[in-house]
Amino acid sequence: MKIGILGGGQLGRMLIQSALKYDDQFYTLDPASDAPCNNISHFTQGNFNDYETVLNFGKDKDVVTIEIEHVNADALAELEKQGIKVVPNAAIIKTIQQKILQKEFYKTYGIPSPDFQVVWNSDEKIMMPLPFVQKMNTGGYDGKGVQVIRTEEDYQHLWKEASVIESLVDIDKELSVIVARNENGETNIFPVTEMVADPKLNLLDFNVCPVLLTEDTQRQIDLITEKFLNAVNSPGLFAIELFLDKEGKIWVNETAPRLHNSGHQSQEGNTNSQFEQMYRVVKNLPLADTDAITYSGMLNLVGAEGYAGKVLYEGMEEVLKLPETYIHLYGKTETKPGRKMGHINVLADSREELMEKLVMVKSMVRVIAE
Repeated sequence: MKIGILGGGQLGRMLIQSALKYDDQFYTLDPASDAPCNNISHFTQGNFNDYETVLNFGKDKDVVTIEIEHVNADALAELEKQGIKVVPNAAIIKTIQQKILQKEFYKTYGIPSPDFQVVWNSDEKIMMPLPFVQKMNTGGYDGKGVQVIRTEEDYQHLWKEASVIESLVDIDKELSVIVARNENGETNIFPVTEMVADPKLNLLDFNVCPVLLTEDTQRQIDLITEKFLNAVNSPGLFAIELFLDKEGKIWVNETAPRLHNSGHQSQEGNTNSQFEQMYRVVKNLPLADTDAITYSGMLNLVGAEGYAGKVLYEGMEEVLKLPETYIHLYGKTETKPGRKMGHINVLADSREELMEKLVMVKSMVRVIAE
């Protein structure tokens, strides 16, 4: 089968790596000539936001999928009309890639998400009380396009673009749940993970699984996933990012219609990874079991402050000596501050041991430039 992927980044790379044990041809489209997928797929350099480029890329494929949501959804809708299978479908990609449509989707289907106001330009009066979150309608990614407005003085920093203004949740934990559905309607849900963020970069720092949740919290999450899967009307793998507030209520922050950073620890920590599951979704195969094997965690390898250029990884040999510790590099040759260059997965027998190992490994490694 010819499988086309819009985006040639690390998510596509790991999907292809996982699927190499099967018998398919993978084609990727990315604007960067040195994208991580360029040497492990039939690679086309091109703009996945351009209508004609996406149409030409997809027209001879059996199925087209994405590893980044900021793609030309209108071209995907046209491919569907021409009989090309698109996973997830163009309609849900278009809904999720616009924060305004995404928030309205949650409201329509009774999925709990923080109160919000839509502003289309800077002249509109903001009715939400301080503090609040501003999320740009389009283009936000990896913490970009999101800012917290806390004081009257902060109003001067408001972006002028169309945005969602959202009430600020008093967060106790940030959680993620990855759900999968194939064309036959079969669904499967990964165990919930906890995301621990780096406050400076606003990027995921550690990801931990399983999470100790109360019965009530798990019940709220189960209800959200059920409502989402019923509403989405599309095959796909979706990462639902959640807030658990200080009063025990679960809120949906946002959803990614693709593989996600919060599922990386599943490579060694679960019976099957998110990448195996995504492959099965794309092929409409029976879904894989996803049980947690033991305590698992992931830490991001990001470019250190003050370094840009040809990448150099410090401390890797020492990490390779550690048991139940797994390095995954993304094939990116150039580093810059905050750029995701890889991740390391760690297994342990308890949460306490896992956190100790993650902190230790983080202290051993630096991503710098030659």
